[in-house]
Amino acid sequence: MITTKAWQWIKNPDPLQLVLGTKILPELKENQVLVKNKCVGINPVDWKLIAGLSSDWKKNQIPGVDGMGIVIDIGKNIKHIRHGARVAYFADLRRDGSFSQYTIVDAKSLLAVPEQLSDLSAAVFPCAALTAYQAMNKVPFLVGKDVLVNGAGGAVGSLLCQLLIQKGAIVHATASSHRHNFLRSMGVNKTYDYHQTNWREKLKKVPLYAAFDMVDSKSALSLASMLEYYGHLVCVQDRVEQAPLEPFTTCISLHEVGLGAIYTHGSEYQWCQLVKEGEVLLQQVYRKELILPEIKAINFEEIPETLAQLAQNNNSIKYVACLSNKNT
Repeated sequence: MITTKAWQWIKNPDPLQLVLGTKILPELKENQVLVKNKCVGINPVDWKLIAGLSSDWKKNQIPGVDGMGIVIDIGKNIKHIRHGARVAYFADLRRDGSFSQYTIVDAKSLLAVPEQLSDLSAAVFPCAALTAYQAMNKVPFLVGKDVLVNGAGGAVGSLLCQLLIQKGAIVHATASSHRHNFLRSMGVNKTYDYHQTNWREKLKKVPLYAAFDMVDSKSALSLASMLEYYGHLVCVQDRVEQAPLEPFTTCISLHEVGLGAIYTHGSEYQWCQLVKEGEVLLQQVYRKELILPEIKAINFEEIPETLAQLAQNNNSIKYVACLSNKNT
């Protein structure tokens, strides 16, 4: 067993009430590894889980989804991972997460980090990039099709725009006006300020093949009538619980995205495919073919305050907590 310093949840929904203390981690199972974290990414899902999103959490749960570090111990069945490997991961939401010196991770979930890619970039990658990849992969035959990304200013939305463009889609995006230049620089065809009440009217003549919503189910429902016949509505941050349109009209397809659900419902093949594609995308980040959002490093001790700020205002910056002074 190993003792780790970690932020722990004491059944209080306020991130500022997380407690920094020590916790004894269990013995490694045969298909797990122990990662010594160097950097941990901070995501909106982190404060949502702290607020009570998961019924699986118990007192003294360690929060944190994204992490990056070094493999320091390996379960007896692991043959494909070496000690000292640089890896990134997204944690199983039911178990202790990344806001810790050490995290136990299923070996099948590890992403190999390119040698020259910074620790900071690797730490912000898993949750946002893999969610964007899964969302994009819901919709077939994207070449030449008009698609909308609603709420494209955040990490998932901006990465999704880039992946859709790589697939040949014509991307329209809504975001706050200060994000428009960034989105257009990546190849977004047209940008719209969602603060303006008439942005939907401006898109009325565009034959939208798909709409990807980054906001919530209510927002996603509002996009349904904008889609063409046999279009696709992808709800990334929530799920649409009921059919949004009359039957036998435009006959759109509804899609939900749940990255973390792969831990409970994904097959070995699906894991292999996700990790394979994730490592391809990490190489794109290294080659600057896929641009991450702005990253800001914080101290490990600043995690609660940063989570509280993020819950009040998601400013499109990706915060990364560093557990050491060296983050090359």
